[in-house]
Amino acid sequence: MKITAAVSHGPQEPFAIEELNLDGPRDGEVLVRLVATGVCHTDLTIKGMLPDGLAYVLGHEGAGVVQEVGRDVTGVRPGDQVLLSFDSCGTCPPCAAGRPGYCDSFRVLNTGGTRPDGSTVLTRDGSPVLGSFFGQSSFASHVITTPRNTVVVPDDVDLRTAAPLGCGIQTGAGAVLNVLGPGDGSRFVVYGAGGVGLAALMAAVTTGATTVVAVDPVPARRELALKLGATAVIDPADGDPVEAVRELTQGGATHALDTTAKPAVISGGVKALSGGGTLVAVGIGAPDVTVDVQDMISGGKSLRGSIEGDAVPHDFLPRLLKLRAAGQLPVEELISFYPFAEINRAVDDTRSGVAVKPVLVF
Repeated sequence: MKITAAVSHGPQEPFAIEELNLDGPRDGEVLVRLVATGVCHTDLTIKGMLPDGLAYVLGHEGAGVVQEVGRDVTGVRPGDQVLLSFDSCGTCPPCAAGRPGYCDSFRVLNTGGTRPDGSTVLTRDGSPVLGSFFGQSSFASHVITTPRNTVVVPDDVDLRTAAPLGCGIQTGAGAVLNVLGPGDGSRFVVYGAGGVGLAALMAAVTTGATTVVAVDPVPARRELALKLGATAVIDPADGDPVEAVRELTQGGATHALDTTAKPAVISGGVKALSGGGTLVAVGIGAPDVTVDVQDMISGGKSLRGSIEGDAVPHDFLPRLLKLRAAGQLPVEELISFYPFAEINRAVDDTRSGVAVKPVLVF
């Protein structure tokens, strides 16, 4: 079938709106017509890594309506409203243990650009176009997914505002609720108040943490953090963030999250932990971080990573929807809407900090 997609042709090239051919759903696959999709920092990071001239459709925070299902598909039917998340095999040891973010086939299924058999779901004039990004490639009017990364939601869910739950919101909130687990009396700090960081902040507020601090250089984002429940904010340009965190948390954070992927921020975040504290890193782009190992040992501190907030999407996305319905996860405060054709303006606004969480509407 003919679809409209935003195609990346290289790191410096803007997305090009093009007409492509989408394969019909094969056995075990699902065809979804998109209503909206979020723009995630990961999309832009991956785009920056792609070689010039390589046609690739990105996007991985899709929300839409099921149009057709292939044979052997259960739990998903035409007409269902769905949120899309990352893909996984469902059978390897990590998947069997309830950790699909660490699936043995994660790279193949989410960033390989093809189906597992090497075929592409997208073509242009008979030539293959890479897609299947995070099992969806949602920068397109229609996508092919699998039941593993397609989560059915109630008909009354606003798909436009729920779209970012599939990755950015899931990653931030999941890192707090599934990995860090702060509670009453905890002192939580998030480094970077973008979409992921603010989702984490909102989740931390629901846990009863006594102190919730956001560190970010953008004044508008610090202001939004206060609106969403932060007890304090820090401009890292005002001085040493480590000392500022220690002062605001009365000795150090018990729980912290880094979304910046900046080595200096991560190492400083570990220093700013209290004894026994943990910092979780979720940002892509920090291949080498130097930490004071003696400080970690003497303080019993921990630094660990997390993919997609260690979430099982079919369980966690409904949990996020319940928090949202209860007014505890007001994701609409983060969202700016853009017509799909204006994807490049959304990207520019993301990079400049004008938009926290852009959502493209079809």
